[in-house]
Amino acid sequence: MKIIKIYAIALFFCTFLTYPLLAQDVDSTIEPRERLSLATMQGTVTDIAKETRDVTLKGPDGELATITAGPEIKRFDEISVGDIITFDFYTYLKAEFRAPTSAELAEPFVVLEGEGKAPEGEAPAGAVGEMVKAVVTIEVLNRPQMFAVVEGPNGNYLTIPMKDAAFMEKLNIGQVVIMTYAEAVAVSLTKVE
Repeated sequence: MKIIKIYAIALFFCTFLTYPLLAQDVDSTIEPRERLSLATMQGTVTDIAKETRDVTLKGPDGELATITAGPEIKRFDEISVGDIITFDFYTYLKAEFRAPTSAELAEPFVVLEGEGKAPEGEAPAGAVGEMVKAVVTIEVLNRPQMFAVVEGPNGNYLTIPMKDAAFMEKLNIGQVVIMTYAEAVAVSLTKVE
C-alpha cells in the first residue's frame, strides 16, 4: 500500500510539474492560494465484468460504484469478488488572482491527464490523474456559509468551500481568477485473509 501511495504522489506531482504554468506576472494585491488534500476510501468488490474490465465496489455505507480498469492494469485477472480495493483520492487547488495572459484568454480551459501502475511483484495497483487550468469568474461569495461559486469558461459552476473569513473579504463578485485544479486517484488491491 505504501508503494502505491508513493506512485500516486509521484504521478500527481509529475503531472503537475510537467504542465507549462509559465504565465506572465501581473501585479496583484492578493497572493495566490494553494490547497492539497487527501481522502482514503475503501470498497469491497461485488462484481467483475471481465469483457469490459468493469469492477463494481460496495462502500462501507452500502453505496455502489463502478470503476473501469484500463489497459495499463496488466494483472486485472488477479482481482476477485470479495477483495477490498483501497482508493487514495488527492486533490490540489490553486487560485491566482491576476489578469489572464493572452495565451490563457485564447485557451481558457486546458486539461492534462496522466497514469501509472505498480511494478511486477507488487499488489495490483494503478493511479490516474487529471489537471484542469481555467480562467474563471467569481459569481457568488457566501460569507456566512463560507463558500464561493466560480463560473468556468464553458458556463459550468464550481462551489469552493472557504476556510479564511478575512481572506474572503478581499474577494469580489466578478473578479477573474486563474484556477488550477488537479486530482489523482490511486487504487490498490488489499487481500483480506
